[in-house]
Amino acid sequence: MPNIEDLRKTRIEKMEALKGAGNNPFPNSVKRECTIKEALDNFWIWRLTNKTVFLTGRIQSIREHGQIIFFDLKDGGGKIQCFLHHEKMTAFFDIGDFVEVGGAVFKTKQKEKTLRVKKIRIIAKTIRPLPEKWHGLKDVEERYRKRYLDLLMNEKIKENFLTRSRIIGILRNFFNDLGFVEFETPVLQSIPGGATARPFKTRLNALDLDLYLRIAPELYLKRLLVGGFEKVYEIGRNFRNEGMDAQHNPEFTLLEFYTAYNDLDYLKDFFENLFRFLADKLNQNKLILSYENNLIDFSRPFQEKKYGDLIKEFGDLDTAKKTLIQPTFVTGFPKELLPLAKTMENNPAIADAFQIFIGGLELVKAFTELNDPIEQRKRFEEQEKLRADGDKEAQRIDEDFLEAMEYGMPPCVGAGIGIDRLAALLTNSHTLREIILFPTMKNKEQ
Repeated sequence: MPNIEDLRKTRIEKMEALKGAGNNPFPNSVKRECTIKEALDNFWIWRLTNKTVFLTGRIQSIREHGQIIFFDLKDGGGKIQCFLHHEKMTAFFDIGDFVEVGGAVFKTKQKEKTLRVKKIRIIAKTIRPLPEKWHGLKDVEERYRKRYLDLLMNEKIKENFLTRSRIIGILRNFFNDLGFVEFETPVLQSIPGGATARPFKTRLNALDLDLYLRIAPELYLKRLLVGGFEKVYEIGRNFRNEGMDAQHNPEFTLLEFYTAYNDLDYLKDFFENLFRFLADKLNQNKLILSYENNLIDFSRPFQEKKYGDLIKEFGDLDTAKKTLIQPTFVTGFPKELLPLAKTMENNPAIADAFQIFIGGLELVKAFTELNDPIEQRKRFEEQEKLRADGDKEAQRIDEDFLEAMEYGMPPCVGAGIGIDRLAALLTNSHTLREIILFPTMKNKEQ
């Protein structure tokens, strides 16, 4: 069996032969009158009129039958069988090549919709052959490293990422329809804040300035509340210098939002409605989804459990969350865990906050936002003491944010939604690497 370098050499020779025959294997423009899906949708009309149609796509397979050749042509939205006589498809062509074809549609004896090719030309010659067969878990690391091949060879994975894109679109529409305004806040920050996490550090040479990749957009979105906006949100990348596992990636996507003059009861109703809306849109009006061999029922009111009770029963939240399969609000967190949250009015030791767990995944963190600048300074100072004692995840004092708060920040609630985990839940994916296109990977030599 020829090795990859021999195959590359042969294909490069074909490419050079194409050039020698006066054909450009990488032309600047192509003729494409419609997509393959549109050709199939209009099949009967175009068959009756014997319309010549030009399609483009990648050759997925080639089957020779004497003087006749069949090949499958695939573009981004569909696949069609193509038919032509042997002499029209020269030895220059290989599986994986992108081609432009022109011809009329017809049905074979096997009743398959087919294009009878009259014209064909290569529009992008491939140098490496596509894998003949993708071996799933045996090649799992290569699937993540070479996601482009994973998408080509694995329709389920491609569908997962299309669903992820739909989820983000549905979320945007949901928030926009409720009057929220989407903003973009800095990714490079002089003081990383908004969460307890270890940041990535970088340097801006032009200003001789240390900067950090943001761990959360929170403090900048709250500045917008000070500035007069009442409903704000952002969907964007965040970065935390932490370990990797099935539910963590150092680079991840977060939807964070804030709404003035509302409380946590409002947010609980908000999230029950949001998750039902997502399930309905993605699951053809059904509110029961499958995840990890469990049926998740969004039609019922969410359960509620106390943080303290879970700790008593399981020892820590990481062990407890595996039992939180149906949608669950977890409340009663110690205030020390959430230095940007208000405390309960009837219990100053407990944060006025909740987290949402579904399918054993932590998907949402929400709380009533602390808007007292004096108390916020005390909380920051407590965090600084933790930093001095070696806690690299503790938050730093942000004087500019505190000054903004002193101009007045309205009563508000806010929340963050982990888009990657949400997409994993809604596509029944068992690790974030199946729903992040290009997950962080260690070097091959390590």
